Amino acid sequence: MLDALLVRLDAMRDTVIDLQRELTAIPALGPDNGGPGEREKADRLKALLAGLGFPAPREINAPDPRVPCGHRPNLAVVIPGQDTSRTLWVISHIDIVPPGDLTLWKTDPYTLAVDGDSIFGRGVEDNQQAIASSMALGKAILDAGEMPPINYGLLFVADEETGSRYGLDYVAEHHDGLFTPDDLFLVPDFGQADSEMVEVAEKSMLWLKIVVNGRQCHASTPEAGINSLAAAALFILKIPKLHDRFPARNPLFQPANSTFEPTKKEANVENINTIPGRDVFYVDCRVLPEYPLNDVLAAIREDGAKVEAACGVTIDYEVVQQEQAAPATPDDAPIVRKVMDAVRAVYGVNPRPMGIGGGTVAAYLRRRGYPTVVWATLVHNAHQPNERSSIRATLGDAKVMARVLFE
Repeated sequence: MLDALLVRLDAMRDTVIDLQRELTAIPALGPDNGGPGEREKADRLKALLAGLGFPAPREINAPDPRVPCGHRPNLAVVIPGQDTSRTLWVISHIDIVPPGDLTLWKTDPYTLAVDGDSIFGRGVEDNQQAIASSMALGKAILDAGEMPPINYGLLFVADEETGSRYGLDYVAEHHDGLFTPDDLFLVPDFGQADSEMVEVAEKSMLWLKIVVNGRQCHASTPEAGINSLAAAALFILKIPKLHDRFPARNPLFQPANSTFEPTKKEANVENINTIPGRDVFYVDCRVLPEYPLNDVLAAIREDGAKVEAACGVTIDYEVVQQEQAAPATPDDAPIVRKVMDAVRAVYGVNPRPMGIGGGTVAAYLRRRGYPTVVWATLVHNAHQPNERSSIRATLGDAKVMARVLFE
C-alpha cells in the first residue's frame, strides 16, 4: 500500500495549492496580535476535511473571553488504523502572525500566489505547509480505501504564535484520553531546507529586562549626578562573561554552548548635554538544559550587585520570559528512528538528531512524557514579507509522514 500512496502523493500538486489558497484567505490572528482568533479558519478547515472524506473532528476548545466566540479552537481528527491502540499524531498550528509592512509584499498576503514550485502568502510555510502535507497524506489514505497499520491523527492547534496557552499546552492538559504513551508525535514546524535537522531538544530560555537607576544632571557638572548609561555599559560588558560560569558544551546544539547576549536598549535622555539617570537594556539567554535558569538569574544579580557598588546605582530586574527546557526526546525513541529512516528514504540525505536554541510546542508534550520530534523541510522565511513555501517539499514531507506511518 505504501508504494501506491507515494504515487498518489506525486499527483497532488493541485490539492496542495487548493488547500493553501483556502487557508491563506483567512487571517487567523490571535487577540495578542490584534485579531479575533482562529474560529473562522477552524470552520473552513472542518469544511475542507469533510470535503476530502475525513471523519468528523473532535473539538477541544480553550476558553478565552477576549475573542468573539469565547474560545480558541483545537481540532483533532483520526483515521482509524488496524491497531487502534496507537496513533501517529502530526501536529500543526492554524494561527499566523500579522503580515507587517504591506509595502514590502509583492502580492496580497491573504491571496495565494503561485510561481512554479513556490507559493506565496502569509502562513503558507508557518504552518500551512504542515497542514497541507498532513491532509494530503490523509486524502491519499482515504482514497486508497485501506487502513494504515495504526491510527493516523491530525491535530490542528491554536495560539502557537503567542505562547500556546490556548493551543497545544491546553490540549495536552485537557485531552481526556486523546493521547496514549505508545503514540508517536511529529511536529512539522521547524527544520532546514536540506531536510537533515531532526529536532529532539531545546535550550532553556531567559529574557530579562534590566533597569539601571542613577541620578540625572547636566553634563557639565557630572559630579551632581550618577551616570546610569556608564553603569549600564559596565553591566552589559559583564553579560558575555557568564560563559565562564556556565561553560558546558553539548554537540547536539549549534552553537554547542549556552549563549548570553545583551540585545535591546531603550532610549534614555533626548539631548547630548544631559547625563542620564535611568537606562534600560535587555538580555537574551539560551541556556543548555542542565543549568537551572534560577542559577543563571542569580549569577546576573551577583554581577549587578558589583555594578551597584562600583557606580552608586540601583538596579531592578524584570523577567520577561523564563522557560526551563523540557526533557529531550531520546535519540533511540521510536519516533526519532522512524523519522530519520523515512527522511533518508524520501530525500536521500543524512538526517541527524539536533537541538535548537528556541522553543517549540513540542515542549508541552515532552514535559508530559511524550517523546516528540520536530521536523520539516522548510525554506525558512516564516514571519517575513513574501512568505513562501515549496509544493515539492510539501509533498515530500507527506511522503516522510507516510513512511513513518506504514514502515
